[in-house]
Amino acid sequence: MEVLQGQCENNMAVVSGQIISEPVFSHEIYGESFYSLFLKVKRLSDSYDKIPVLVSERLSNFEDFKEGAFVRVEGQFRSYNAAYNANTKLMLTVFAREAQLFEESELKHENSIILNGFICKKPIYRTTPFGREIADILLAVNRTYNKSDYIPCISWGRNAKYCSNFNVGDNVRVWGRMQSREYQKKMSDGTLENRVAYEISVSKLEIVKDNEV
Repeated sequence: MEVLQGQCENNMAVVSGQIISEPVFSHEIYGESFYSLFLKVKRLSDSYDKIPVLVSERLSNFEDFKEGAFVRVEGQFRSYNAAYNANTKLMLTVFAREAQLFEESELKHENSIILNGFICKKPIYRTTPFGREIADILLAVNRTYNKSDYIPCISWGRNAKYCSNFNVGDNVRVWGRMQSREYQKKMSDGTLENRVAYEISVSKLEIVKDNEV
């Protein structure tokens, strides 16, 4: 996160990995086209996360964003509502502000994010059948033009216990990593549908005091 720490922002993400899908047109705003793709991002273990990324055609090296290429992206983790089976679904993606292509041998595996936002739902604290403590947090992170991103976060152990006492409206700073998680949702007709959830796995969090804002 060294490049981004000097910026006065409350949503700073860095992720690097291999492009595993060709860019697909997403939308256009004021004549600027945006494309979505997925990065395969290595974890500390042998597993991977599949992270969605949104890139602008105006990036200087956009024509090189092809399946199989290796890239480092700096930007923000953003949310938006999309139509899904007659309902709306919260979608999450890394909005690329800068991106740099690398050779595989030169790429440093990165996945880090810093958020500063507000608790918008009472955290859900629970323990697994094996006794592991978990807490789910939904963080509202402000951005320009009076918009907010709603970012789901998951904390573990002592962090889970700590944030179980947070209240709606508390200002919280979070450090962590972006991750994908596959799960099955039971539909109304009894069938199971495979889905992927995106969230922040929290490594550190703290309450922001008034004099720090």
